[in-house]
Amino acid sequence: MKPKSRSYRAIPHYYDAEYESSDVLDHDVPFLLSHLPKKSQRILELCCGTGRATIPLAEAGHRVTGVDYDRDLLEIAGRKRIATGLSDQRLRFIHADVLRMQLNETFDFAFLIFNTLLNFTTLPDQDRLLQQTAKHLKKGGRFWVDIFYPDLTILAEPFHAHYDSATFYVHALDRSVHRTTEIKRSAKRLQVQEMTFHYTWADEQGTLQAEKSEFDLTWMFPRELVMLLERNGFSVEALYGSYDGKPITPDSSRIIAMAKKR
Repeated sequence: MKPKSRSYRAIPHYYDAEYESSDVLDHDVPFLLSHLPKKSQRILELCCGTGRATIPLAEAGHRVTGVDYDRDLLEIAGRKRIATGLSDQRLRFIHADVLRMQLNETFDFAFLIFNTLLNFTTLPDQDRLLQQTAKHLKKGGRFWVDIFYPDLTILAEPFHAHYDSATFYVHALDRSVHRTTEIKRSAKRLQVQEMTFHYTWADEQGTLQAEKSEFDLTWMFPRELVMLLERNGFSVEALYGSYDGKPITPDSSRIIAMAKKR
């Protein structure tokens, strides 16, 4: 029996706070906006989370639909939408599994950003995801994918402890949380890493508390991403290695692909 992939599931109240210091968040949405037509477009964001990208896209004048399988994240996104004053016609959130969504409409653009493609660790799931995306795009519609360029120094080692440590404050819980990341190379599946986020904090009595989130992550190189897109009905029109629009090199930090539905 093949081992079952463990899906990433965010801790809802932590999500915005734990990623707000990420350098990616300062650049990805402005980069995408700079490549969109000025005229209003119909946009689909897959795995939209708490609406970090959907909200500024809608505020820029586009009609945006965000899809996610996590109701708690969508509840936060809905509250943020209300706070901005955006209407349901301008921005709506739909609870659905992106591998099985049936939205009964097509879009001009679709986005899958912030490394989310890498949470789909099997080829059947990757194919299904891209086929669903293509089904929801107009002919000639564009699909943007943004993932990290693999770090060979991390991939070369079977185990990393205390990687990417961060401390963040969760306003809703009045709590400062420390997170460390544990990375273990899967012994059963090729090109898969077993990820564990360890969270610790002190409660009101000063007692140390802990919880963790476990999930699997794959990685891919530019040629793999291009082949994956092409096998599922897309033609890659542009590849970037950073948010300043530079081409991909072995020293790039990102793989950003813009593909056209054939």
